Amino acid sequence: MNISDSPTGEGKAWNQGLASLAMLSLLAGAATGLVGAVFRLALEHGDSYRNSLIAWAHAKPNTGFPLLMIVCVSAPAVAAWLVRRFSPHASGSGIPNVEAALSGEVPPAPFVADVIFRQQPRFVSVKFVGGLLAISSGLALGREGPSVQMGASVASVLGRIFRRNVADCRVLLAGGAGAGLAVAFNAPIAGAVFVLEELVRRFDTRIAIATFGASAGAIGIGRLFLGDAPDFHVAAQPYPGFGTVPIHLALGTLCGLLGIIYNRAILGALAAANRWPKCPVEVRAGSIGAIVALIAWIAPGLVGGGDAITARTLSAPDALASTAIVFLVRFALGPLSYAARTPGGLFAPLLVLGAQSGVLLGHVSSAVLLSSDPVAMAIVGMAAFFTAVVRSPLTGIILVIEMTGSFTLLLPMLSACFAAMVVTTLLRAAPIYDSLRQQVK
Repeated sequence: MNISDSPTGEGKAWNQGLASLAMLSLLAGAATGLVGAVFRLALEHGDSYRNSLIAWAHAKPNTGFPLLMIVCVSAPAVAAWLVRRFSPHASGSGIPNVEAALSGEVPPAPFVADVIFRQQPRFVSVKFVGGLLAISSGLALGREGPSVQMGASVASVLGRIFRRNVADCRVLLAGGAGAGLAVAFNAPIAGAVFVLEELVRRFDTRIAIATFGASAGAIGIGRLFLGDAPDFHVAAQPYPGFGTVPIHLALGTLCGLLGIIYNRAILGALAAANRWPKCPVEVRAGSIGAIVALIAWIAPGLVGGGDAITARTLSAPDALASTAIVFLVRFALGPLSYAARTPGGLFAPLLVLGAQSGVLLGHVSSAVLLSSDPVAMAIVGMAAFFTAVVRSPLTGIILVIEMTGSFTLLLPMLSACFAAMVVTTLLRAAPIYDSLRQQVK
């Protein structure tokens, strides 16, 4: 990570207007926190409605199953239509788009550039509504992608409204992106670190100030709606002994290999979808929704963003066979859902797979008389799998600690993430967002 004090190349003049930029970052964070909190609450209601529909459908299968199929097909199809018709930049995670905009490879999303002057905030609206429809219908997509891209857009628009220069608008865009991640997972430090480690890949004082301010503003507003408890309620974990280091290194190695396969699965699913250019995106998204409907009918708990699955795993891990089924289904469903090209991110599905990976290895190690706590292994696996896929270990570790409150597992996370980084680097596997960004250019 590079260290810079002058992002604009203006030497000692770089700090001009810093105080007003810092105040504006707080405002941008507060606006992002409001949007992100409403988005999270809407997703919670969407998940509740989907679960109620599935329960009702099982009670009346003759009419219930067709209705469930119609909902799961039409919701992602409408989301894909909204993206195609109104804002193509709103498809997918959005994080690669933000990275490309920050690096100057592409201009910011159209909403940032001109729609605000026509008072038609189509981009944020499409990202919000499309993400809500796609995730609520059961696609295995994360809420952080829409939150990050909406936060980046809102912050950059505020920069234009307050007549900041292009460099400061990019600084605010970065801060808004971090604020979006912060409110998506109630993880303010992870949001700030994500900007420096992944989005800009350098420590820049001006960007750091704006990012910290935006994350603080987002969390301050977000917690008014969402509360201040960690996303996952986990029993206090003891400090692990030195003897657990080998099993955590093995977990990191496993997650590194699985992460490489998962990245290739995502890219393969996108490539397969692109081989059918004459197939309307709405038909493609609806077809994937039909598969989701079948899974929802058979196993309702396996569809959606995945927070409920991770929460169940961290409270009462399943047996080996059940964990393996959950892992395999979600491993296939994640790339398939991303290929629908609807708004939605990757983080939440990654955490599901990481937790299942940890539990699986925990069961195997117990079978060969190596003691390991499955809950602790699940938590460590979340950080390691995130690192393997995204290649941002600091963000992964801090994110999982903030979401679970398990700071006592810092050393196991470091060990596992170290192994995941070694494996993926030696095998020359590109991080997922680097690969996806190539498709943005």
